[in-house]
Amino acid sequence: MVDDSGSLAAGGLEPTAPEELDASPQQSAEQEEAIVSTAPELLAGSLGEYLHAWRQRVRTGDSGPLPIIVGLIVVVIFFQVERSEFLSALNIVNLLVQAAVFVLFGAAEIFALVLSEIDLSTGYVAGVAGFTIAELITTPVNFPWWLGVLCGFAVAATIGVLQGTLITRLRLPSFVVTLGGLLLWEGVMLELATIDKTAVGGVVSISTTSPVYELVNGNMSTALGWIVLAASVGGFAVLTLTRAARRRRMGLSAPPLSITLITIAAVAIAGFALVYVCNLNRGLLIPLRGVPWVVPFVAIVLIAWSVLLGRTRLGRYIYAIGANPEAARRAGVNVARVRTLGFMLCSLTAGMAGLVYESRLGSMATDIDGGSLVLYAVASAVIGGASLFGGRGKPLHALLGGVLVAAVFNGLGLMGINAAGQDIATAIVLVVAAAVDSLLRRRSATGGA
Repeated sequence: MVDDSGSLAAGGLEPTAPEELDASPQQSAEQEEAIVSTAPELLAGSLGEYLHAWRQRVRTGDSGPLPIIVGLIVVVIFFQVERSEFLSALNIVNLLVQAAVFVLFGAAEIFALVLSEIDLSTGYVAGVAGFTIAELITTPVNFPWWLGVLCGFAVAATIGVLQGTLITRLRLPSFVVTLGGLLLWEGVMLELATIDKTAVGGVVSISTTSPVYELVNGNMSTALGWIVLAASVGGFAVLTLTRAARRRRMGLSAPPLSITLITIAAVAIAGFALVYVCNLNRGLLIPLRGVPWVVPFVAIVLIAWSVLLGRTRLGRYIYAIGANPEAARRAGVNVARVRTLGFMLCSLTAGMAGLVYESRLGSMATDIDGGSLVLYAVASAVIGGASLFGGRGKPLHALLGGVLVAAVFNGLGLMGINAAGQDIATAIVLVVAAAVDSLLRRRSATGGA
């Protein structure tokens, strides 16, 4: 890529001296081809050049989210052929709601995986946060719902700081610390249910009129859905075009205008399709329309984490540490602090997943299967394209992986496959995704040979 000073720093390419550029036309062509293959937006001045450079990157093993997108299309086609109701409005909305939990758990695990770590406690961290919220907003405490949610998120973030401190300051393996956390927070959750006398059978129910319950079970009005879509697409278009224009004025790299317009159009079409389907009547006895509130909630979380990881100094430090912690330390990065913040963000996002989980059920119970949830968190992140080897992963990967995991569960459920078959299918998809990740890394290291 090009940094703020305009120097090349992508793919190990060093700034080229003027005399080297004049060496020969053949060498100049080879240098230009290498730069375009590494970062298409540097020299690609048209859509054709950009697509050519993108094909070069795919051939060298840098395929980005392409494999998971192809896989998701194949899965959707398969289940639609097997069960025609798979792409019905009712099932698509159910799929979005099912995917919300997987996506948030995957987004939580992204922070650990990018750091070349793992967090096995996210399932029960979500349970503790969910129990905290449920107990604070119900009798006898009766906090305002927003205060209860903030307290639950604060508890989750504190857990992340505690575990991150143990890992970084005592230099304990994250696997051991978070495995201990899995057991510890499960016990804490059970103790919370014991102390709360209103938790009948270990279950704390949420009022159906509470905004916490409405997060998953409530819907926007059809008009509001279109208004939010128009505002979102308009804002995205303005920000994208403005950023590209600013970078060109500063002499920095920017994709061709055609690519920018295609990206905006793709976002608009996808958003239109989503809102259109959700606004169709999917009620069986009474009319039911509108986009579930959980959809914009998850979108806001993913956008916020995308900006944090891709546009802030903390995000750059997280990637640097995941790729090479010693090099990051020598560059002046406070590795211990950044890693601790990474685990804090992981647990905080798990707390958000706990909120969605309890909203969908309308209650929080001690029988939450935190062990399985953390496996789905890792699966969603890795299937979506995050690397198990650190240094690579984006919230977009959690979105793609979470939707794919939910699609597998949803489609197999429609086909009448039991839970055992669903687990086996998810395991196979995870292993295939890990194998693809390993093969692509190997191919990229050998230059596509």
